[in-house]
Amino acid sequence: MRGLPTLAPWGQIVRFATVGGINTLTFYACYLPLRRMLPYFAAYTGAFALSMVCSFLLNTYFTYRTRPTWKKFLLFPLTQVTNYAAQSVGLVLLVSWCGLNTAVAPLAAALTALPFTFLVSRHILRPPAQTGPPPARSGEPV
Repeated sequence: MRGLPTLAPWGQIVRFATVGGINTLTFYACYLPLRRMLPYFAAYTGAFALSMVCSFLLNTYFTYRTRPTWKKFLLFPLTQVTNYAAQSVGLVLLVSWCGLNTAVAPLAAALTALPFTFLVSRHILRPPAQTGPPPARSGEPV
């Protein structure tokens, strides 16, 4: 049926998952050394910020195949606020209530925010869809 919104292309979902895996490794590679120098939550926050910059660049170039702009860069962290909140609550609950090890808890907490993060980042980063007929070229009938 025409006029219905289209679902995300599978290639985009696969690329997002790939970037998510790379981003998780980036986060974890930053988190583990920081955890030795800082309290676990401060280490988590610092690693999250560093991996978010990596995520922005990979998602613009690779996932959504669009150019990064300052506007998108400034909006991208806003999409991550809910992601950060969900992961933070999950982290604290997993460590404090469930007794999960602080080295493993961030990985488990990250799973809770994946679907929402995909939808929000797709909305912010991908180029707007063309609506209506393409504009007429000069010299062509309208």
